[in-house]
Amino acid sequence: MFGYEMSDYDRKVYEEQLKDFLPDKMIDCHIHIWPKECKKNSDAKACASWTSMVAEYNTVEDLFQTYKDMFPGKTVKAVLMGEPQCDLTKNNKYASDAAKKYNLPAFYCTHHSMSAEFLEKEVEEGGFCGLKPYQNNSPDYIPAKEIRIFDFLTPEHLELANKKGWIVMLHISRPARLRDPLNLAQLLEIEEKYPNVKLIVAHVGRAYTPEDLGDAFEVLKNTKNMMFDFTANTYDYAMIKCLETVGPKRFMFGSDLPILKMRMFRTFENGIYYNNVPRGLYGDVSGDIHMRETDQKDITCFMYEELLAFKRAAQTLKLSKQDVEDIMCNNAAKLFNISF
Repeated sequence: MFGYEMSDYDRKVYEEQLKDFLPDKMIDCHIHIWPKECKKNSDAKACASWTSMVAEYNTVEDLFQTYKDMFPGKTVKAVLMGEPQCDLTKNNKYASDAAKKYNLPAFYCTHHSMSAEFLEKEVEEGGFCGLKPYQNNSPDYIPAKEIRIFDFLTPEHLELANKKGWIVMLHISRPARLRDPLNLAQLLEIEEKYPNVKLIVAHVGRAYTPEDLGDAFEVLKNTKNMMFDFTANTYDYAMIKCLETVGPKRFMFGSDLPILKMRMFRTFENGIYYNNVPRGLYGDVSGDIHMRETDQKDITCFMYEELLAFKRAAQTLKLSKQDVEDIMCNNAAKLFNISF
């Protein structure tokens, strides 16, 4: 599906609950683009399989049309990056070309085996703003549940990023997500040892359920540099705890398009999140623990569900209109040097 086909219920949600809450200008700091010829690796060892049910590819033009369809009356810009499970050479080239064509920043998707010399050349020649490491691009011999941050965001890469002052978009690994003590220790090590790295912890550290939080924000309360995005997260309490810890200047909007086109609403039980989707819409979902079908009629898209969760968090914390504008636009504009 090119762009996004709005339903009557989508329009009702947008017009009545989101349009006036959202600022006129927004920056999406976390999306993925990849052309049809760059197919995703279906055998990736450490990722959720349900994301592949939404889109087989996502061109930059498709992305822009999706913003027009989902956010009528708004201007939306994006920080581009490829899909880390695709052919990195082809997809990084595609992201670089798109970024130059549309005057937008882009991340370079990395593999743990890349040397610092190779990475420096690729990033600088491609005009990238920083790095997008990913847990699947770690050594093959490491079991999925045991992948550490430094297995895919290597010390060599961090030293280079620190020297260059690059931005790093980090999707943390391990089943315990943000509450994992090793993840927290390595996040603190990055903060202390590599102070020039502009680290973004994606998805609020993948804290999608109450069980994912633990004492993470108590551990991270004294950090000064790392930022967070709330990409593909609908758990408003995780947003609240993060905002209470780091404040609205270190919190940003990201979507993870194209997967946020999915029609769904999210629930959780016993530490597992469930995407509740219209029956039959995404084929056979029985093999994915995170997917459930429902006969409920009024279901909007993942994008709106995420933004409604952020709105609830903003209302709970009594964030100002300026705070919301900072989170939805200004923080990313400053970090990525984006102008409108």
